[in-house]
Amino acid sequence: MSNNYIVIMAGGIGSRFWPYSRTVEPKQFLDILGIGETLIQSTYNRFKNIAPPENILVVTNDIYLDLVKKQLPEIPHENLLAEPMRRNTAPCIAFANAIIKKKNPQAQIIVTPADHLILDIQKFEDTILDGINFAMRKKALLTLGIKPTRPETGYGYIQADEMVEDRVFKVKTFTEKPNKELAETFVSSGEFSWNSGIFIWSLDTIDNSFMEYQPEIYKQFSKLENNYTSQILEGIYGACPSISIDYGIMEHAKNVYIMEANFRWSDLGTWSALYDNSDKDENDNVLGLNNILTYNVEQTVVKDTGKKFIVLEGLKGYIFVETDDVIMVCRKEEEQNIKQFVNDIRLKKREDLL
Repeated sequence: MSNNYIVIMAGGIGSRFWPYSRTVEPKQFLDILGIGETLIQSTYNRFKNIAPPENILVVTNDIYLDLVKKQLPEIPHENLLAEPMRRNTAPCIAFANAIIKKKNPQAQIIVTPADHLILDIQKFEDTILDGINFAMRKKALLTLGIKPTRPETGYGYIQADEMVEDRVFKVKTFTEKPNKELAETFVSSGEFSWNSGIFIWSLDTIDNSFMEYQPEIYKQFSKLENNYTSQILEGIYGACPSISIDYGIMEHAKNVYIMEANFRWSDLGTWSALYDNSDKDENDNVLGLNNILTYNVEQTVVKDTGKKFIVLEGLKGYIFVETDDVIMVCRKEEEQNIKQFVNDIRLKKREDLL
């Protein structure tokens, strides 16, 4: 356990969850499920039996540093890594690697997003420990895959090659968020898993991969000293490309494997994902707080502040969100348009709503 390190990536803005998720307080810092803890707090708690607090790092945007401190007071201050700008997941992971290397060159690292829903915690812990064991023995870059239940276009997909151990396969291809037709082909083939975004590797293995496939990122983060300044960090990030770990390393490396996960998982990236993972009433609705009356409303998700009395009639398969300054009504099957809503609001110079 002393060599186990967790890297929680918490810098995203969760735009697909607008208008509930905002730039100043994105979804990872919200109690989206109404369970009494935020998504980042749930993420931290599920790793408590895998690594001690001093081995858990959070990489976030510098504007969210106070939110992380407030919600995760157990994590030492020096483990809160503030990115000066967004550069996707490869620089984010390289930043954490550079800090961990100073603490423990023998580290075994688990990288995880901050905003996912994972049930069956015992199965999750067992899978992580099995993954650590495999990654250390094989010097592997290991990712956890989720068996698809539908042709989801919001997830990345991983195609498995030959099986090398129970539940572990060599990776054949990575595909980022396919269109619906391609997603249907992937699911029907039985060869593809959803990419959970959870990675397991040793510090040495991922370091060597950065040296080989992303030498500029590796070179930049090698400049980090123990007492680095925000100016130094800004220069490093400014010199790095914006690239995901999937594109930057996993698609190129030869020692990439996938382990099939057997726990329930959702990236809670969309309102439909929230709907799918929430308790429903007798009309298959996911309703918010108590001040709601519904008539002929089915298969609809309502998220509200509780400050207004809401009456809904004749909705089937909708998303209804009420905040202090926005009301949004959108068909669930058209929720990909939320990105367009956000873009149009930005064009109207209403960044205060984003």
